[in-house]
Amino acid sequence: MIFVPLPWVVALLLAILLGRMATRGDDRPADRRFVALIAVYAILSVIIGLRWGYGIEAILPLQSVLAALLPPLAWLCFAGLTAAGRQRRWPHALPACLVLVLIVLWPGPIDVVIIATFLAYGSALVRLALAGPDALRLAPLDEAPLVHRAVQVTAAALLASAFLDLAIWLDLQWWGGGHAALLVGLANVPVLLLLGIAAAVAGRRQAPAEEPAPPAMPPADSKDVEIVRQIDTLMRTRRVFREPDLNLDRLARKAGIPARRISAAVNRLRNRNVSQYVNDHRIAEACRLLADTDLPVTAIMLEVGFQTKSNFNREFRRVTGTSPMAWRADKGGPTQAEASASAGPG
Repeated sequence: MIFVPLPWVVALLLAILLGRMATRGDDRPADRRFVALIAVYAILSVIIGLRWGYGIEAILPLQSVLAALLPPLAWLCFAGLTAAGRQRRWPHALPACLVLVLIVLWPGPIDVVIIATFLAYGSALVRLALAGPDALRLAPLDEAPLVHRAVQVTAAALLASAFLDLAIWLDLQWWGGGHAALLVGLANVPVLLLLGIAAAVAGRRQAPAEEPAPPAMPPADSKDVEIVRQIDTLMRTRRVFREPDLNLDRLARKAGIPARRISAAVNRLRNRNVSQYVNDHRIAEACRLLADTDLPVTAIMLEVGFQTKSNFNREFRRVTGTSPMAWRADKGGPTQAEASASAGPG
């Protein structure tokens, strides 16, 4: 009977995800950085299965190098959506390079280096998550809440992996690895979580129904009022919210106002982060189109700047408390049957 290690099941799921990402039919292609990240997850899962499932120790050096590469790669994927993402990338290769040197000169501390790398980058992602969705200035605003949750779960997964790796290391030191295989199986849970994160960032996964309110900030002042007035005017006159790839950085360039100033003013004056603020304008326009036209819901979704039904439905329910079809019926628009017939299948 052929033995299939649990990590290989993870690798198969990752390969299926990569295939779906490569064949997706929408206009927003998958981010190549996250495709590379998932590919490294898959390769590492195969290697872990070979080592712990079949006892092939010769592959351990490659496993160590890839393990040291994963946290920096995850960080670079998310940091690339922030202003700080433009910094130099080569320093993030240092953990993998250090592991390569240790493989040749002194293998003893390799596990400690890998654990420290997971802890350091997991902590860095926690700090990024605490900065809120507006820190992800280059993420499309309709997906900013989803990407923010991706940062949160990735941070948790990296920290969990660090503590599980520490448990495996201690088991090898004190009990000769008697519990290592079980712990390796548990360590695949964070990998599955990371799979969900990568899928979410690539637009393949729905976000939770509600988005947390932004943290409390100092009271608004006259400068905040002027900034929000300018952004409101930009929304009304140029209707920039209809741009599907609008992000905080692009909004700042269009308004001629620094992104941090916009974020702070909107948070203080409207008690919203920028993604919620822009999506409020999108939903207001969607409500007008639902009431005044017989356009299919999918066409309205695209018209107001959303690219996925999950994001549109989530934000519509956040603002109105109901679904687009129920709202249209309540306002005297086309009946559900008529609107469904106009929208066609899907």
